Amino acid sequence: MTTQSTTLLIIGGGPGGYVAAIRAAQLGIATTLVEVEQVGGTCLNIGCIPSKALIHAAEEFEKVGNYVQDSALGIHVQSPCIDLAQMVRWKDSIVARLTSGVAGLLKKHGVQVVKGWARIIDGKTVEVQQEGAQAGGEKLRIACEHLLLAPGSQAVALPSMPFGGFVISATEALSPASLPQRLVVVGAGYIGLELGMAYRKLGAEVAVVEALDRALPAYDAELTKPLLASLRRLGIQMHLACTVQGMNASGDAVRVRNAQGEESELAADRVLVAVGRRPRTEGWGLETLLLDMNGHAVKIDDQCRTSMRNVWAIGDVTGEPMLAHRAMAQGEMVAEIISGKRRHFAPAAIAAVCFTDPEIVVVGQTPQTAAEAGLDCISALFPFAANGRAMTIESSDGFVRVVARRDNHLIVGWQAVGRGVSELSTAFSQSIEMGARLEDVAGTIHAHPTLGEAVQEAALRALGHALHI
Repeated sequence: MTTQSTTLLIIGGGPGGYVAAIRAAQLGIATTLVEVEQVGGTCLNIGCIPSKALIHAAEEFEKVGNYVQDSALGIHVQSPCIDLAQMVRWKDSIVARLTSGVAGLLKKHGVQVVKGWARIIDGKTVEVQQEGAQAGGEKLRIACEHLLLAPGSQAVALPSMPFGGFVISATEALSPASLPQRLVVVGAGYIGLELGMAYRKLGAEVAVVEALDRALPAYDAELTKPLLASLRRLGIQMHLACTVQGMNASGDAVRVRNAQGEESELAADRVLVAVGRRPRTEGWGLETLLLDMNGHAVKIDDQCRTSMRNVWAIGDVTGEPMLAHRAMAQGEMVAEIISGKRRHFAPAAIAAVCFTDPEIVVVGQTPQTAAEAGLDCISALFPFAANGRAMTIESSDGFVRVVARRDNHLIVGWQAVGRGVSELSTAFSQSIEMGARLEDVAGTIHAHPTLGEAVQEAALRALGHALHI
């Protein structure tokens, strides 16, 4: 067995792990990164990036299909078709460009990347079964001064419907060899609805089953109202307050039970289970460290330190919110702390984006959460129906909403629903992080015509003098 040593050893090459590695190397820290798959983790390979590519392709196909009918724009086309294999190749090419780019950055900065499966021996030692080791290759033992855990998360399976065959997770849904005629999606969270809507736009019949009584239960009803209208427009069947009992005897339908205890069957030739993700804590020796845990997640402090000295954890393995941008920020911070800088992870807000149609953004406090926190707040929304840019892109549904303290007008939250509102999330986060007040946003000249004008108008309306409504 070969042995070597390093200052910082990172397990997991996802957004948190590779950002930590790059920043650590920039700061002169000898760094080794262990990853069993391609660098980029779930986000770049089987999550954020490929899902947005699939969503975009589905939207473009639907758009062309709409032009077969009479178009208000005067655009008319013949009946469109889609080459599914080419679409997947295009999606894969984007993933390949990004992952190769990350690999190039790691190499450029002198990070040693070891491809293989890591297993923790103790807080200072990790054993790696390198790629090809099962065929007789040598194992590698790495000693380190600092150990950073960034293994990510994995899809949660249903006991009554384990993954396999035509019961798939989001991973398989992002690389379809064929389009199902009837897709049943289990779970009406953001993953289930994002992919369910994409498959519907590609031509599949889609039914969604959700145990709770509303779609996107993590978002308030006002935000999801435009989305529910879009689901109806697309013809997606919603079975709310229903639980999945498994497949029927012939294996061609999902058995569903409603709140009254009545059972029915939903015909399906593919089932996407999207009931959430959980920290990846098994199979790589984490239990040997006896770390303090928060349920299934590794417990950390505001510097991402675990209960063991010089053992750090970032990203999904530390629990909610499981967001790539959170993991990146944590990874950068840990690298800087190890280098001797003083840092703490205390963001004023972290944006959450749902890439459905329409998109939904939540940053900071909503009116409901602010009230629950005992804050006396005012809120105001500006509808895209009164926004010129929204009209010109045929997307006037939705709104921008601001939440601010009543006493000093400090902005504590933003929400938006509408086409392309994910791009407003940066402005939302920045205003909260910088301690902006309603007057600051209202007094900033926003370019016309843009969707961003709705941000200014929401602030103006909260102050009692919106100009365009």
